[in-house]
Formats: sequence, C-alpha cells, structure tokens
Amino acid sequence: MEEKQNYKNTESTIQYEAVDWTTIGKKQDAYSSSEKTRLEGIYSTTITNIAEHEVVEGIIVNKNEKEVLVRIGYKSDGVIQLNEFRYNPNLAVGDKVEVYIEKQEDKEGQLILSHKKARIVKGWDRMNAALTSQEIVQGFVKCRTKGGLIADVFGIECFLPGSQIDMKPVRDYDQYVNKIMEMKVVKINQEFRNVVVSHKALIEAEIEEQKKVIISKMEKGQVLEGTVKNITSYGVFIDLGGIDGLIHITDLTWERINHPDEVVKIDDKINVVILEFDHEKRRISLGLKQLKPHPWDKLGTEIKIGDKVKGRVRAIEDYGAFVEVIPGVEGLIHVSEISWSQHLRSAGDFLKAGEEIEAVIVMLDKETRKMSMSIKQMTPDPWLTIVDKYPTGSKHTVAAKNITGFGIFVELEPGIDGLIHISDLSWNKRFKHPSEFAKLGDKIDCVVMTVDADSKKIALGVKQLEENPWDAFESIFTIDSVHKGTITSITEKGAIVALPYGVEGYVQKKHLVKQDESTAAIEEQLDFKVLEFNKETHRILVSHTRMHQEATEEEKAKAEEMKNEKFKIKNAEAEKEKEKEALKKAQESVPKNTMGDLEGLAKLKKEMEGK
Repeated sequence: MEEKQNYKNTESTIQYEAVDWTTIGKKQDAYSSSEKTRLEGIYSTTITNIAEHEVVEGIIVNKNEKEVLVRIGYKSDGVIQLNEFRYNPNLAVGDKVEVYIEKQEDKEGQLILSHKKARIVKGWDRMNAALTSQEIVQGFVKCRTKGGLIADVFGIECFLPGSQIDMKPVRDYDQYVNKIMEMKVVKINQEFRNVVVSHKALIEAEIEEQKKVIISKMEKGQVLEGTVKNITSYGVFIDLGGIDGLIHITDLTWERINHPDEVVKIDDKINVVILEFDHEKRRISLGLKQLKPHPWDKLGTEIKIGDKVKGRVRAIEDYGAFVEVIPGVEGLIHVSEISWSQHLRSAGDFLKAGEEIEAVIVMLDKETRKMSMSIKQMTPDPWLTIVDKYPTGSKHTVAAKNITGFGIFVELEPGIDGLIHISDLSWNKRFKHPSEFAKLGDKIDCVVMTVDADSKKIALGVKQLEENPWDAFESIFTIDSVHKGTITSITEKGAIVALPYGVEGYVQKKHLVKQDESTAAIEEQLDFKVLEFNKETHRILVSHTRMHQEATEEEKAKAEEMKNEKFKIKNAEAEKEKEKEALKKAQESVPKNTMGDLEGLAKLKKEMEGK
C-alpha cells in the first residue's frame, strides 16, 4: 500500500512540472509576436491619452430625452445632461461637440465630461473675437429680465436690452424666450465679465437701405399707409415701413381732443398724408385730419348771425372760452361777452370745460373760419335803467364778490357790479388791504356815491353812511396838544398809534425815543404831542420824543439864566474888591510924618468913589 501511494505522489509531481502555467486561461492558439505588435498599435491609435481640465472635441454617439453619450477616444464614453445643449435643439447623433474633461474616472470608473464648461472656457475668446470682427452669433434666449432678455452665447450669459431686440418697441418679451436669435456683440466689460448683445443691430443696415428707398420716393402731399407705433400725449408715431413719422395731436382730427388715444390705438393701420419733410434731419410731419374735408367747408346756412345755439365748452383761456357748435366748428365767447359786469377776471370763473351752454352768434366769417358768440346779449342791458334803480345817495346791502388791493367789488344784481374803494371803508381806520374789512360773500351796507352808465361804473361808500368825524377832530387834535396813545404796530420807518375816539396817528421812528434813550415798543402806552393835523388826508403826525426834548430845553434855559446872574454878581464883587485895594495902596503911599494935603486926599477919595 505504501509503495502504491508513493507512486502516485511521484506521478503527480511529474505531471505538474510539465504544465505551462503562462497558457492557463488563454486560447490554445496564442498570439504570435507579430500579431501582438499589430494589436498594440491598434490600441495606441484608438485609445487617446487625455488630461483632466482640458477641452477636447468629441462625437455624439447616442442621445435620449435626458442624456447625451459623447465619445472622445478614451477607454470609456462620457455622459452629459441634455439641458447643456438647450441652445441647440437640432443636436443629432454624429455631431461634433467640445467637452471639458472634469475627471478621467470617478468612483465607478466613469469618465466625467461637461459641455457647458467647455463653452465657457472657449467662450470668452470667441466673444472677444466676435466683438472685434462684428461677427453674427447665435444666442439662445434663456429668460426675460428687467429691461430685456438673458441670452446664452458661447455658454456665457449675455444681456439683450429691450431697445435692442427690434426696431419697434417690444411689449411682449416672453415671445422670445426659449428661442434662438441672431445677434451681434456690441459691448464687453472685461472687469465684470458683462456682455451686451443686440439683435436690432442686424436689421439696422437693412432698415437703412429701406429708409433710403422710402425717402427718395417721398414728397409733400403724398398719402402713405402706416402702422401706429407709439402714442404720446402730444402725438402719434407712425411706422412707414422702416422710417417713422409724427402726427401731432392737432393734426389727428378737426375736433378738439384731450389725448391721441381717443382717435387711434397701437398697431392700427391708417392712411396719412405727408405735411412737412426734413431731408437732413429725416423728420416727417404727418396728418390724418387733412384726408377729410374741413367741417367749416361743409357749413351751410344752418348757422347764421343772430341765431341762438347750444354748444359744449371745449377749452377755456383767461380771455374767453371756445365752444364747439358742431364737430370741428368752434366759436369764441370773449370774457367781456359772458356777463354785463365790467369787472370780470377770467372766463374760468364763470364757465367750466365740458359744460353745455347756450349763446347767440354775433359774428360769423366762413372764409377765415372765425365765429364770435355772446352770452350776455341774450338778455337786455341792465345798465340802460341803472340810474333809476340806483340813484345817488340810495342805500343798499350788497355781498362782497371780489376783493382787490384797491377795493371791494360788490354785486348789486346779476351783471351790475359796484366798487367800494379802500379809502371809502372807514373815516378813522386805515386798512392795509380791504380783506381786513370784509371777506368774500360778506354782506356790506353801503351808499351809492356816483353812477356812470356810459362807462358802466358805480362808486359806493361805507364811511359815507356816517357823518365825517374829522370836522370835530380838528378842534380836538390841535397842534402841540398832548394825548394818550397806544402803539399798535411798528415798521422800519415808524409806528401807528391808537389815539382817543378811534383815531390813528403816525409817529416817525426818531420820535419814538424815550427820555432814557430807549425806543418805545409795541403795545406801550405813552403821551404824544400833535405835530401835524390834516383833515383832508386824515393824517395826524405825533411825537413822544418831543415831550421830553422840550422839557430839557426849558431846564437848560433856566440854568443858563441863573448862571448869568451869578456871573454878574461875582463881577460886581470883584470890582468892589479892586476899589478897596486901590484905596489902600493910595493911603499907604502918603508919608506918615507929613500930615499931607488933606484936601488932596479928600479929592482923590471922591474921584475914586465917583468911579
């Protein structure tokens, strides 16, 4: 048994040693060296050496609804999301695309590619080249934004302003989203990587050629068809096929309108006539109403002078109101023809725009297309009987209708106004403005002073309802008389003083100085001396300063007189002293041992006393 077992082990050992282990798992017909060399050459030509973060060209080998399979010649293909190709909806299998190698292998051994990053890497070079060469590029509109659109050009987001989309204003930006448009790169900010593109620039050249053709055929009076492009408050812009013209609001219709949208709407196709044309500035003035006959030309005998007609107030100016009698035919009611009153300020005080009124036609000229109308002439002139109604001296209660700087206009009756002058409001009080006396609508008692029917003027007075108190004031406020007064107001030049009996006096600024050299203040009560009284102008000039100035001068005069008296007494005493001294000296000059001539001494004494 042992011999038999040893035999088997020896046989097995010999058998294992004879096995060629290099051929295990291989085909029995192993590659020859030449075949192996050939196959290695094929492998080196089909498998590309790639590096990460490079841009290479690949071929689309497969495509579905979400992904695109791209072959770049590597050992595996890369998968790219289809949304990276949104800008190219016509993408098909076999198309060459640029891809960015992010990773040769991920955790699963998958090649990671990006078409978007490849476009961005190459995009800026292409973008700068496109700006320099003015190349036309394809842009995919991704979305709208404030003021325009965002477009994808070479993988870079660019701004397409609304003004650069088309030659005419675009109102619906959404119609361009998810669409491919041809564009031109017009501006690049290298610092902030901002790009501005324009679609309008592509059609401007074509439009310019169209403009030249259109302009060359244009002439004044020509009728063209156009499309309403834009409407403003002052007119309508018309697209004439590449060139714009303006219809001013006054050339839209023969009637008055407030806004052009009352006549036309955006995108309306209308016929217009060329009114004026400036070849240099390429400005075209168009007209619409000129295609219709003027309403004045169709006016027959249905309107004539003296007819009472109804119309609507279309416009109001200070000088009058324009009233539309029939569409396109207007007449003017001058402010003087609104009422018989002579003190009308503005037509707007009596009429309102849109108001329907009745008036009489007083002038009609079809050739000049002018018509004058009147409201006041529909009633008799009340001034014809004014003297009988309002005789001089008659008293009335009236309402303040208008207040001006010189007086108050009051209404005696509709169409009859009178004036109360500011000087006729009060005998005593001076008013800076008549509004201090009354307000609009206040009832005022007055008396008729004068009536002038020819000039249609009536002068009224309020103070004339009372006797003139200035006749009595003349004997009270005499010159140099002194009265108590209160300062009511102070100006740069002087002050107003309230004196007794409701009278006001005026004091100059220099006469407000008090005895302590300070200036009198408002509401201060002092004594005032009358310097001037004028009954005709109702003027009383007073002074406070004069009160203490005169007292001071009197005191000075008395002091001066006393000083002179003292001086005289002092001089007399001095003279007596001199006489005594002279007598004394004379006595001393006589010798003591000589009794002298007594008679001579006596004579000398008499002479001296005589002096």
